[in-house]
Amino acid sequence: MSHVVVMGVSGCGKSTVGALLADRLGVPFLDADSLHPPANLAKMARGVPLDDADRRPWLRLIGAALAAADGGAVVACSALRRSYRDVLREAAPDLRFVHLVGTREALAARMRSREGHFMPVSLLDTQLATLEPLDPDEPAVELDCMLDPAALAQSAARV
Repeated sequence: MSHVVVMGVSGCGKSTVGALLADRLGVPFLDADSLHPPANLAKMARGVPLDDADRRPWLRLIGAALAAADGGAVVACSALRRSYRDVLREAAPDLRFVHLVGTREALAARMRSREGHFMPVSLLDTQLATLEPLDPDEPAVELDCMLDPAALAQSAARV
């Protein structure tokens, strides 16, 4: 069984790498953004960052999806704070994290190049400020998001 969250701030490639990793592992892929309630999406689209009260029900939905995936799953989810990751780990105790990291400039450039995405570049700084590094007791690997997505998925599959 393999439960993995591909995490990081907006623009790091979570969805792309997550889908490739799921395919490589032979498990379902879920983009956690698809579980956001419309109010959360609208709030972010207006450039207003989510708070913990906004995220709590969303994280519980993600956790339920992980718990229901008996054969494993890969989820693309920001998982910015330790407390958010703890909620997900409660649902899937074997959960591993793949943290995609990049410079602010590279992430902003990627975000500007996306069309039709709800997350504006203006929220990148709030995400970077919210991001808490993974603790040593969290099973994880950190990878440079600017590398080739297929190579990132290959590296992540070895963790």
